[in-house]
Amino acid sequence: MISEGAAIIDIGGESTRPGSARVDEQVEIDRVVPVIEAISARFDTPISIDTSKSRVAEAAVAAGAEIINDIAGLRFDERIAEVAAKTKAGLVLMHSRGEFDAMHSQPPVNDIIEEVSNDFLRSIAAAEKAGVSAGSIVLDIGIGFGKTVEQNLELLAKLDTIANAFPGNALLVGVSRKSFIGKILDGAAPDERLSGSLAAAVVAVMNGARIVRAHDVKATVDAIRIASAVMAQKKRGGVR
Repeated sequence: MISEGAAIIDIGGESTRPGSARVDEQVEIDRVVPVIEAISARFDTPISIDTSKSRVAEAAVAAGAEIINDIAGLRFDERIAEVAAKTKAGLVLMHSRGEFDAMHSQPPVNDIIEEVSNDFLRSIAAAEKAGVSAGSIVLDIGIGFGKTVEQNLELLAKLDTIANAFPGNALLVGVSRKSFIGKILDGAAPDERLSGSLAAAVVAVMNGARIVRAHDVKATVDAIRIASAVMAQKKRGGVR
């Protein structure tokens, strides 16, 4: 992944796919720490720990992780913010709703842009109260977590609205192989969603995303390089 252009390696020991069960925190630590130690010993690429448990985050940062990626946006364990503040780790706050086993089955809200924006205000406030610096916080709109296909599309289409509302925070978008792509592409299986994932990633970047989480690294990097080149040319006035 690093040789293909990955700028961050995201390590997780607990799946958050629909139907996944919670993992004991010690099991999670035992899964991720050896991997983080091995990667950090060989490469300089920053490592992100995908967890919603503060003890796991603490162990992961001690092992070499530099970023904490919390899919619960501090709803499950606010002490994650204290770990980030103490260790000066970056902190990704993702929008989601409901408890762990119900995050993907929440009834849709009426206004998804307002819902995501308000939740970001809550999670940012909690992080800053714990001492996390504003510039260390990245926001993830949580594509696929308790959102309809139409709401996922709306978030991508209006991502610039959220970016403009939170100018001090980089936006992270994870669309790779998500189920909404399969539904749009006539039931395509996860391993058949590359083209849809690339299209969604390009849209996200052109609408304000600064970090894209992906499975297919080289293809995604190539697609974003083209999108970035077009955007740069437009800024220079070369595209009318």
